This record gives sequence, C-alpha cells and structure tokens, in this order.
Amino acid sequence: MGCICFFNTAIAWGGGEKWHLEASSHLHHNGHDVLVVAHTKSVLLQKLRKTDIPVVSVKMNNLSFLNPLKRLKLKKELAKHTIDTLIMNLSRDVKIAGISAKALGVKRIIYRRGSAIPIKNTFLNRYYFKHVLTEVLANSKATKQTILENNPHLFPQEKIRVIYNGIDIPKEFDHGKSERFAGKGVLTLVNLGRLEAQKNQVFLIELVRELKNRDFPIKLIIGGDGRLKGALQDKIVQLDVGDQVELAGFVERPLEFISKGHVFVLPSLWEGFGYVLAEAALCKIPIVAFDLSSNPELVVNGKTGYLIKSKKVNDFADAIEELYRNPSRIQQMGEQGYVHVKANFDKKNNLKEVEDYLVNG
Repeated sequence: MGCICFFNTAIAWGGGEKWHLEASSHLHHNGHDVLVVAHTKSVLLQKLRKTDIPVVSVKMNNLSFLNPLKRLKLKKELAKHTIDTLIMNLSRDVKIAGISAKALGVKRIIYRRGSAIPIKNTFLNRYYFKHVLTEVLANSKATKQTILENNPHLFPQEKIRVIYNGIDIPKEFDHGKSERFAGKGVLTLVNLGRLEAQKNQVFLIELVRELKNRDFPIKLIIGGDGRLKGALQDKIVQLDVGDQVELAGFVERPLEFISKGHVFVLPSLWEGFGYVLAEAALCKIPIVAFDLSSNPELVVNGKTGYLIKSKKVNDFADAIEELYRNPSRIQQMGEQGYVHVKANFDKKNNLKEVEDYLVNG
C-alpha cells in the first residue's frame, strides 16, 4: 500500500487540525506510511514537528489554486511520494491539492467535511464533487445531510461516510463538582468555546439577565477567547449582570474547567461536531443546547439534557429553571450522558474506525 497523505493548510488550530494530528499520529504509530502537508505558519505544523511524522510545509491561501506556479510546485512535491490516498480538510485545499492528486492518478481523493454548513451549488463545487473527489468523510450525520442539502445529486450518498470525532476517556477522573447541586444556593452554568459569532455567547448574557429577573441565583462562567470578547464585556455591563457572569479566558484543561459547573450550556448557531458537548457529558453534567446540527447526536433530549427548538431566551431559561427545581434530574442526566458518550465517542474506537476506513477502504 502507498502513502496516506493528510493535507491541511489551515493556520489556526481547530477541530479539523486536531483530527488531522490525531489520525496521522495513530496511523503512523501503527506502522502505516503517512505524510502530512501543513501550512508553514500553522499551529498544526508546530505540533507535527514535535513528532517523528513525515511532514511537508507549504504556503497556501484561498487564491493559490489560481496560481499556475503554485499548482506546479505542489504537484512536483506530491509526486515525490507514492500517494494512494489524499485526505483534505478545507475547500481551498480541494481546489489545488485535489486537482494535483487527480493529475497524478491518486486512487482515493477524500474531502473530510467537519462543518454542518450547506455546500453551495456552484459550478466549481459541482465540478470538484463530480470529477475530482472519490469520497467524502463527514464528522456527523448532520454534516453529511448538509453536503447534499442544496443539490441532492451533487455526490453519491453511499460514498459519504460518517465517523464521529473521538474523545479521550480517562480511566480516572473527578466527574463534576464534589458538591452536587442540592436545590438551593447558586446554580453554576458553564460554557466553553471560541468567542465568535457562531458560538453565540451574547445569548448567554441575555439568558442570565432573564434568570436574574426570575430571582434565580445563577453564576455563568464562559471559557475561551476570541473576537467577541469586547462585545460580551459591553453586554455584561449593559444588562447589569457583572456579579453573575465571569469571562474566564483561554482554558488549558477543558474537563477541569467544565467540572466547575452544574449545567453546561451551548447556544451555538451551528456545529459540525460539538466536541465540547462530549466533554461536558464526560464530566457527568447535563447539557442545554439548541436542537440543531449534530447536537441531537450528542445530547439525548430529556435523558442527558434538553434540546431547545426555538432561539428564544425564555424557552432556554425554562429548561434551566426545570433543572434548578429538580436537582435529582441534574445528577441523573449527568450519569446518562456519561454512558452515552462512552458508548459512542471513545477516541480509541473512533481512531480504529478511521484507520480501517483509510487503510482498507
């Protein structure tokens, strides 16, 4: 068997980059011929250079596919390796690496799709999906569904495979707060994610204001950093919830952070795979999130948490109030969430599935 090439030119670190690092590490450790192509300025490249995984650095941007010299240089670089399988994570990489791989006769050209956003039905997308890509790997059923949402004939459905992202399940872990919520005192809500519009943390500030209006003693801790930080600080002042909301900044140890809370809240407008929801379930705390994207695959509504169909603050607050008034449900849902995530999202099992998919087809 030839080389399996992971191609990812994202500069920032995110879920796709984490997946490429973990998948390439797993296959390399198991003796498979692996190559990773990463951006010269990327976090992924920095992490790869701390391993013995073969890596090639490139400079790419959204318009690189229009540059014939860039295309030629990349084709020559890929030709140095006997690549059987190329797997990409970005649409811009499909435009240049996918085309190069097709010209070189690479057998399997795979687009790993990690975002539950519908693919635009454009001429270029129709060309790439019909004439370049051989397979698509999706990180959730919701992501798979959005691939064909705007064009059901864009790509053969049977060639779209779903493999969930995995999560490390420690043998020993302090699951949640040592002091469980007993139906009185302050109920602590936690949220973790990039402070970006997609993650919609402004909604949580409004949620705290609504719960404060209802005279519920609430504490909200938001972990993460990003461009929305200033807007969140302004909103906290505007709604007079400074005593109830804490912006914790970048979080180094997610499980320890999430364990500070009694309930995990996620108001994201979309998710490809809500990795943080799996982490919250691992911490044995219930989840309240919107009923969208892949959330129903991670949260069993009414059993491991609540999925809110509307985007209304009042409806979200009702779910928090329900948990506040029924503290035994907090513990029950947390326990059931842990069982669910362990059965479906154990990284060891998921990486074995990825290995079988990439090695055996």
